[in-house]
Amino acid sequence: MSKKIILLAGPTASGKSKLAIYLAEKLNGEIINADSMQIYKEFSILSSRPTEFETKKIKHHIYGTISVKKHFSAGDWLKEAKKKIDICLKKKKIPIIVGGTGLYFNTITKGISKIPKIDFKTRSKVRELYRKFGFKKFYKMLLELDPKVKNKLLPTDSQRAQRAFEVKLKTKKSLYEWISKTKSEFSDFNIKKIFIDIPREDLLQKISERTDFMINQNCISEVIKFNKLKINKNLSANKLIGVQEISRYLRGTITLKECRDLINIKTRQYAKRQNTWARGHMKNWDRLYSKNFSILLKKTLKVTS
Repeated sequence: MSKKIILLAGPTASGKSKLAIYLAEKLNGEIINADSMQIYKEFSILSSRPTEFETKKIKHHIYGTISVKKHFSAGDWLKEAKKKIDICLKKKKIPIIVGGTGLYFNTITKGISKIPKIDFKTRSKVRELYRKFGFKKFYKMLLELDPKVKNKLLPTDSQRAQRAFEVKLKTKKSLYEWISKTKSEFSDFNIKKIFIDIPREDLLQKISERTDFMINQNCISEVIKFNKLKINKNLSANKLIGVQEISRYLRGTITLKECRDLINIKTRQYAKRQNTWARGHMKNWDRLYSKNFSILLKKTLKVTS
């Protein structure tokens, strides 16, 4: 019998964490984080990390373990995830990998290329070029540098575009040459792949409720502490939705209501990007949803058993 792993993805605020906990209880599993913002120690409220009560109920891995001062790549995540998967399997537990970061899931299903580490200087140079020229001009420059990128990524996919640029600049080989030689390390595993396919209206309501909850839970204090750290602006923690908006509120340039509205808008845009990613990269995943949680749980158990 091959070893089982459950992958549970979906847009932000779709209810992945709750479903993962119930699945873990029913299937004797443990939860491994696949959300690039829930890894940070300094953000529990703003990243909607599972609560202390939830983490005591079911063992959770790779939540709140990394400092915002550190760069943490998809490769770093895979290294950590492999260790946690081994720990789960040794304990006869099913690893349930849950989150909204598509690149993390790709490292499990498709593998990760053995691209040499990109030094900080090159990475910063590329980030600076992107900031200076904007996505349209940057994409044009990228096509000149690496024509193999054409039709493989959208000009608006800033993270991927910058990654492709730095890889070609540093290694002289296209990101897609590296990717073509990549294989999954989990090809002999029984991988169950579920995507929570929540309707737009339901998701917008959940996003709005979650923003209100985070503000009521004083996520503002997390941003005050974060800003005092004065971390490098190129580090990913700066991209956490709410950091820029709350910082503007603290500076007095927007009201709390405007701050809340901006967080909602940014979160909706992010959820849309996650759904677009899923349509392109998660075509063979089981897409499940029900407004009734017990029905959703039953559907998920049926697919994962």
